[in-house]
Amino acid sequence: MEKRLAATIRFLISCEHGGNRIPQRYRPLFRGFVSLLHSHRGYDKGAMSMARELARELSAPLFSATTSRLLIDFNRSIGHPHLYSDATRHASAAVRREILERYYLPYRNKVEAAIAEEVKQGSQVFHISSHSFAPVLDGQVRTADIGLLCDPSRPPERELCMRWQASLKALVPDLAVRRNYPYTGKSDGFAAYLRRRFPASAYVGIELEINQKHAIKGGQPWRTLRSSVLEALHRSLPLTSTNCSNN
Repeated sequence: MEKRLAATIRFLISCEHGGNRIPQRYRPLFRGFVSLLHSHRGYDKGAMSMARELARELSAPLFSATTSRLLIDFNRSIGHPHLYSDATRHASAAVRREILERYYLPYRNKVEAAIAEEVKQGSQVFHISSHSFAPVLDGQVRTADIGLLCDPSRPPERELCMRWQASLKALVPDLAVRRNYPYTGKSDGFAAYLRRRFPASAYVGIELEINQKHAIKGGQPWRTLRSSVLEALHRSLPLTSTNCSNN
């Protein structure tokens, strides 16, 4: 892996579902949906805490969306049926376009531009997108503590996930760490979009998914888990890695 990743490595951290804020002008759309804002449908509990620690540990820029995914989902592509939620899907076309232009496009374009600038300088960008998932969905218990999502057809992504998984298992043997679970790494998402924009030699996109039961429990076990994720990542990275600057 080190040979293939000979280029300077820059890190970039993002969190697409970091909060459940609804701007004042759109709150009337959420009458009857307020309770959803505090559920897993409103935001990814714990994902922002993990993202901040990743950015600090790696000296990497953090791009985060704290507007609720129920206004618009920053991790979905334009045209995806779940780009807008039940609360916003039936708003007028003008309102939906306004939301897209005020919130979605500025966020996505800023991240893409930062990656493009590093690639232009000859760097390889390691993008870690921090997420979390509900312990139970539609009556089905999710059988993982941590999921590492990648495109298996892109060797740098596949190999990093394999190393990260092995390091986590060595550090915390009781953790259930699965690759491409509870979602497939190739399904629609920001990383999948960015893979279409940049070759594997320039862009390595990993979605980190942590079971929300750990964030809900909180306390020292939750802090320890985040520390283990960071330590395992460090053990998995090439020695030549460095941070992704904002310049």
